[in-house]
Amino acid sequence: MADQGGSGALFSNCVFMFIQDKELDEKKIDTLTDVITNHGGSILEKPSSRRPEHLAEDKITHIIASTIEFEDYTMATSMMIAVVKPSWVQVSIMKNRQAQIRPFTPDPRMIFSDVVLSCADIPPTDKDTIIGATMAMGGMDSESVTKLTTHICALSTDHPKCQLATQKKLKCKVILPHWFDDCFKLGKRIDEGPYLLPDALYLQSGLAAEVAVPSSQHLEGATSAQPDYMPTPDNTGGARPILDAFKGKKVMLSTDLSIRDRLQEIIEELINNGGGEVVDKVEDCDWFICQYRDGPQYVRAAQACKTVGNLSWLYFVITHNKWSNPLHRLLHYPIPRDGIPGLKGKKITVSNYGGEARIYLENLIKASGAEYTKTMKADNTHLITARNNSEKWDAAIDWGIERLNHLWIEESYAKCQAQPMTTASYNTFPPCTNLSSIIGQTFLAEERLRALYYPGGPEKLSPSSKLKRKAQDMADENSSSSGPAEGVVIGRQAHKEFDVMMDTDADLVEKSTKVFGVPAPQKRRPTTQFATPAKGRHVRAGKENETPSTVSSSSRSAKDKALNRLSALAPDINLYEKEKKRGLKDYHGLWGGKRAADQIEREHLNRRSVSSPTAGGEEDEKDAKAEKRPAKRARPSLPEIEKRVVLTGFHRWVKDKHREDADRKKLRELGIAVVMDGQPCDYLVAPSLVRTVKFLRNLSKGVTVVSSNWIEECLDTKQMHKPEDYVLKDKENEKKFGITLAKSVRQARVNDGKLLWHTPIYCTASIKNGPDGYRAIAEANGAIFMMYSARSGTTIRPTRPEEDDGGPDPVYLLSNSSPEEKKLWPKFTDMARKGNMEPRIVAADWLLDVVMKQEVFFDDKYLVTKFFAKG
Repeated sequence: MADQGGSGALFSNCVFMFIQDKELDEKKIDTLTDVITNHGGSILEKPSSRRPEHLAEDKITHIIASTIEFEDYTMATSMMIAVVKPSWVQVSIMKNRQAQIRPFTPDPRMIFSDVVLSCADIPPTDKDTIIGATMAMGGMDSESVTKLTTHICALSTDHPKCQLATQKKLKCKVILPHWFDDCFKLGKRIDEGPYLLPDALYLQSGLAAEVAVPSSQHLEGATSAQPDYMPTPDNTGGARPILDAFKGKKVMLSTDLSIRDRLQEIIEELINNGGGEVVDKVEDCDWFICQYRDGPQYVRAAQACKTVGNLSWLYFVITHNKWSNPLHRLLHYPIPRDGIPGLKGKKITVSNYGGEARIYLENLIKASGAEYTKTMKADNTHLITARNNSEKWDAAIDWGIERLNHLWIEESYAKCQAQPMTTASYNTFPPCTNLSSIIGQTFLAEERLRALYYPGGPEKLSPSSKLKRKAQDMADENSSSSGPAEGVVIGRQAHKEFDVMMDTDADLVEKSTKVFGVPAPQKRRPTTQFATPAKGRHVRAGKENETPSTVSSSSRSAKDKALNRLSALAPDINLYEKEKKRGLKDYHGLWGGKRAADQIEREHLNRRSVSSPTAGGEEDEKDAKAEKRPAKRARPSLPEIEKRVVLTGFHRWVKDKHREDADRKKLRELGIAVVMDGQPCDYLVAPSLVRTVKFLRNLSKGVTVVSSNWIEECLDTKQMHKPEDYVLKDKENEKKFGITLAKSVRQARVNDGKLLWHTPIYCTASIKNGPDGYRAIAEANGAIFMMYSARSGTTIRPTRPEEDDGGPDPVYLLSNSSPEEKKLWPKFTDMARKGNMEPRIVAADWLLDVVMKQEVFFDDKYLVTKFFAKG
């Protein structure tokens, strides 16, 4: 046990401060105080002042808190003060040394901060990945299973680690690695239940539809940026409570709030009774309350690092009687008046979210400038869904609507720009999990807000505002710049051998490694006498000692930069000057260029001179032969492409990929290029008249159709023959299809791909051979091709006959005679007639025959009621 209270005690060099809240109440604080003081630590009973710099004045080394929602947090992170959960104290005492900081940070972005992981039967590569990512996000790795182990990652419960946990009745969970994978993809911690062994729902099929909508734990008082009413403060004693959160605070209410006089009087009364003060000037206030991110008052308040929130945030403070960071809840910060770039004009609907989560998403979509719709129609652009299993999801697939989870709209709003929809986290939908459980955990990006809404800064700032701005800049520098822990700051260990405020990074790394076994986290900027300027910071001229601060200034002149760089280059410069002074006569001068080339040549001559005459003669003979050897002939380039062809039904290459590759090369050497379907071509090559997609698409272009015998002859004779001599002739199939091929080609050239120009053709999803081929054929001829299903809405505008200039135009539905599709016919017929159009529900053969003939015609024999009756 450590020396109780002595100089060698566990916490002898530590000064602690507690942040009281519901989880860390006064009783727990008293208990922890006794434990810490018994092990040599000091407790800050009362701050020396309410100024932001009191953390340095009081020499705080550790802040114990169960949350990061306190006003000193930014200042603490700028000074790399360790902010830890209460459990850090117990673990440190158990280990008899100060525990690492990262696993005990209360920052919710470190999603595995309370996970102690031990891997079982996991492949080595996967094991390393899981352990590395878990530790990066706040977890710890344990090779063996102990009482502290919280999770065993395994594929089954047969591993000895799992059996040991069962025998000893440990409280750790045996979980599939898929849980870690899904958490890594989302960047959020989802429910472990479906992944727990031995009976993991994740591995069972048929349970996708049984997932209940969970409650949203992070949306309390944050579902709307414009609340309809003021909630009642927590009241347990009957009388109106005193709001300590306002004590010593000056609050300004902006004129853009548009609240009634009576409501404003009530709010001002609550503030004044709580020890606060309502002011009228931005420069005098601590908190600035407004609705929108614009206007001179908002800009000045934000630039001066005032706490800026909206009415919803103020109500939250009143209700819970505690300060919270308005940047940590998207709808607690003033909203953009003109929406978010990239989201204006979008029509977004929501699925699989319920209760507060649905209300929150509705308000967030509106605040972003997009349009929210309760129902989904074909003109919607996005579906925000918590699962990939719903009627809206299936309909969105049919209509080609983008499908994403709520992280896309949250991060787009937080970063003030529509985010790429291809990002993996936005398209991750873990089975048996409803993503409502992780909604509302996204923080606003302060650096993006500053760049877009309040860049630069006023020339004159109060000392307090200057210090806050420096602290914010340094907190940004100390935080992780990318990865799963982006924006998170991990404080440094405290120990008597080094001082958090005085030692350099190198000192801290060396000493903390010696004491704790791991290096202290380094700042991303060097803490030398020439400090690197904060990224994106506007540096203004002024007195360096104008504001008393323990935080070193990050500004530096160009002269200091140059001096610092010269200092770093000094050893190299001295070495260069020393080399320059050496003489060249003894070949000890600067190496390189002509000197290097001369020395290599001399060494080569010396080797030849000391060799035997015979050897020399042999070498001369070899050199002479080498000189006589003809230069390697350059490979002839391929001839220009003369013919571009598309092949269909070419039997020579069936199930013979090697022969196909060799033949393609031979044809290319003859000037014939075989191109992909859809690319420009000169000839369509086919063995006969066939109704394939390739044949009909390229016939629609009016290209010459030649027999595949032409390609065969070219390959066999290794010569290009005239394709005109091999024009396809197939009388049998011409009679079968009722066409003349030469006439169809001529007609296609006249039609120029507009045979079915703007003709609406619908198709059912279960059509024989699938709808994709028919889509390609129809669109190649200018038709408007659309899918039709039971969930399809009205896509034909209702029109009365008197509103139409001509008679009713036909509209086609490609269908078959299955019972499911017969149910669609009345609905399609009704939609067409309401639009003053003639409904024609036909077999797909109508489209194939029309395109083959390159002439629009219709016969009742193609109607599904007659066509399938024949069979």
